[in-house]
Amino acid sequence: MLLLKFLRCNKGTTAIEYGLIGMLISVAIIGGVQAVGSSSELQLQNIADHLVK
Repeated sequence: MLLLKFLRCNKGTTAIEYGLIGMLISVAIIGGVQAVGSSSELQLQNIADHLVK
């Protein structure tokens, strides 16, 4: 009986799904921030090179 009750419970499954969704969102945010950071770094370096001349 306890095993059947455990198999019917969806609370753990829902928590895992929310965890996976949160992980995917955080990976997307980290990727976006890294892309913007790289682009900004190149632009700032270009500006610095032109200021030295």
